[in-house]
Parts: sequence; C-alpha cells; structure tokens
Amino acid sequence: MHISQTLFCERVLLPEGWATDVVLGIDPRGLIVSIDKNSPCGADTVKLSGPVVPALQNLHSHAFQRAMAGLAEQAGSTDDNFWTWRDTMYRLVGQMSPDDVEAVTTKLYSELLKGGFGQVVEFHYFHHALAEVGTSNGFEMSSRILRSAETAGIGLTHLPVFYAHSGFGGLAANAGQRPFVHGIDSFLALLDRLKPECKAADVELGLAIHSLRAATPDEMRALLSAEQTGGPIHIHVAEQEREVGDCLAWSGRRPVTFLLDEFPVDARWCAIHATHMTSEETSRLARSGAVAGLCPATEANLGDGIFPATDFIGQGGRIGIGTDSHVATSVAEELRVLEYGQRLRDRRRNRLVSGPGASVGRTLVDASLSGGAQAAGLATSGIQVGARADLVVLDGANPFIAEAKDDQILDRWIFALGSDVVRDVMVRGKFVVQQGRHRSEDSIDRNFARALKRILE
Repeated sequence: MHISQTLFCERVLLPEGWATDVVLGIDPRGLIVSIDKNSPCGADTVKLSGPVVPALQNLHSHAFQRAMAGLAEQAGSTDDNFWTWRDTMYRLVGQMSPDDVEAVTTKLYSELLKGGFGQVVEFHYFHHALAEVGTSNGFEMSSRILRSAETAGIGLTHLPVFYAHSGFGGLAANAGQRPFVHGIDSFLALLDRLKPECKAADVELGLAIHSLRAATPDEMRALLSAEQTGGPIHIHVAEQEREVGDCLAWSGRRPVTFLLDEFPVDARWCAIHATHMTSEETSRLARSGAVAGLCPATEANLGDGIFPATDFIGQGGRIGIGTDSHVATSVAEELRVLEYGQRLRDRRRNRLVSGPGASVGRTLVDASLSGGAQAAGLATSGIQVGARADLVVLDGANPFIAEAKDDQILDRWIFALGSDVVRDVMVRGKFVVQQGRHRSEDSIDRNFARALKRILE
C-alpha cells in the first residue's frame, strides 16, 4: 500500500456515520487506502477546513442544454409545456458546433463540481452538428465530452444514446432531431470506437436508449443483445402524461409496464424520471433493482409532475439525482426540490426519512449516493477504503456549519445554505475546487462566453 498524501478531517461522514479526527490515506490513483480514526494531524498531512462529506454522482446530464438555461421562460402561449420547451431546445442544437459543445460542457462540469458533484453521467444524444448530419459518425462530439470532463476534473460515465424516431411505432425523426439520429450499426460502431478511448481516460462507458418513443422494441433488443460495454443502461420513461397516453394508444400498456414486461430490467438499468406510474408500476420498478433517476429541478421547470418517491423508497426502491437540463447545478437544490415536491403533494413535512428522529438530509444523501453510484457504474461510493477520494469540504468558517452537529450539517447545507458553503472539492485525490473557485475558472469562463456569443448572436 503506497500512500501519496494524507488528509486530516476534524469531522467526516463515513458510511457508518460521523467521525472526528480522521486521517485519510490516498494512493497515487486517487483511491482511499486507509482511514485512521482518532488520529492527530501530522506535519505532512493536509488539514481540511470544514466538515467533509462524499461528493455525489449526477446520474443524468444533457450538458449542451446548459447554454439555454433561463431562455425558455418567456411564455409562447397559455399552454407552454415540455413539448414547446423542446422546440426551443431544437433551435439551440442547430446553432452549436463541436467547439461550442465543448466550451458549454466544460463550463457546466465546473459548475457541477462547485455544486458538490464528483461524477456526472452524460446522457449524450447530440451526436452530430447540424452541418455535419449525414457525414459525422458521432465520435467527434463524444470526444469533446471526454475532453471536457478531463479539463474540468470531474469523473465521467459516458452514455451514448440510441435515438432513431420521433414517436411510438417507429415514426420518422423530424428535422429538429436529425443531429441525434443513429442506425443500429453506426451506433454499435460508435460504442466500439469509444471503448479504448474511455478506458484510457478512466471513463465509465455504458449506453442509453433515449425513450420508448425514439426506438422500436426490435431495435432495443438488437442493441441490447449486441452491445458489450458491460456498463449502465439508461432510458427516459414516463416523464410526461402525453407520453403515457401515446404509449397506451400504441401498445395498450403504460410506458413503465411495457418496459418491465418486454426487457430484462435489473440493477444495470436506470429509469430516468419515471414520473407517472401506477402503484403497481411503482412496486414492480422498485423490485427490479433498477435505479429511478430523478431530476427534481428540471422536472419542476418543465411541469412534468411529482415522482412517487415516498412509496417507491418505502418499497425498497433505489434513487439517484441528476440535473438534466441544468436549470440547477447543485446537490443541495436537487435534493431540496425532491423533498419539497413530496411535501407539497402530501401537505406534510419531512417525507423522505428513514424513520422517526431521522434527518431528511442524511436520508437523502445516503440514498442518492448509493443509487447514484449504481447508476454511474461505480463499484464503491462514499468515504471508505477502496473508493475514490471524491470529497466535498463544507465551509467550516460559516457559523451555520460551525455550530451544527452531525446530520444537522447536511440539513443546513441542503435546506438553508446550498452551494455557497461548498468550499473545496476533490476528485480522485486532486483538488478541483478550492475556496469556491474552480482551478481553471478564468479560462473556462472565457471559452464559455465566446461560445454563448456565437450561439445566441
């Protein structure tokens, strides 16, 4: 065991609970190889300046959409919804080059780090710039995502997305969807080309199917029988009531029922959103072992609805959080909106807790850390031996944090303070954020500003 650095934590959240005066030993790969409790801070040990908690996994990202955050809030009619928002997104796609995608993605990933995330799962369906449709194989856009993650210093799970149709039953893709489309052979070829690139970059590789409306059952079966990534499998499902109605009209079954009936959904799978489920579907999805990928701020922004989290978790279901369209970029905001949605629906407080006397913040962090790691294809999570040193240091000089005890720290962070108290962030044993600033903040911001000017002018 070779230790390349040691970190001293006055207070740290371990899997078994809070501990004080803990020294973490980190090896050259950025893995935690030792945890020594009740230990002094040695001369060569870095002392962390506040309570230390695990960085969470962001299990659902469409990075390019960060460029339009806040630009779809002007009413086009009295009935704006997901589908009208989608038209705005298509227009954005038509303006973006690979350079723009890289600049926007790198900026986003730096913001996610400052929000308390250490890993992002990129649900990547923007395969071809509009000018390259028909000539691009999609590799260039994927390579830009990998480069952005490296520049930002965030852990990445890359999920190229199969997208072929505009609606249930194999309807032809519309003009706005042309940059997303692949055939089965070209998609499998893209996965094969990405395998060595992802391995060299220490990136997890899996795949995603955009939705039941964007791929036929036969296409899905062909892909699932041929793909050899071994990584996670993600799919959008039951996000919108219209989607449920269209699926019923096409198949006679609701989306989650159809997915569970027709495909071997298990712990490799992540059902993104799964907002509109019957009680039977909720129970079946919980029993499947799949993770429900929840993106509360985006789901609220789009008017999707409220996921049945109390029932799902109560039946053993696993959850994780993502930021999807990136109207928010922080752990605290996503977890807060998740809990508040349950309160608004039930008209009660403290809904997502493990039992009487439990902390909502601790319950949410534990559940999201476990489910997020599963959905990201990570073998371990949290601050434990064998896990990556992905750490968030909260601001110990903030009086709210300084005077909080144990799980109160999480409740203060999530429900009162947010990203303002994320002081330092470490990924794979390297600081990427210190004192609230990303290590490459100035250059990232310059590139992002130039890209926005090109996209929006």
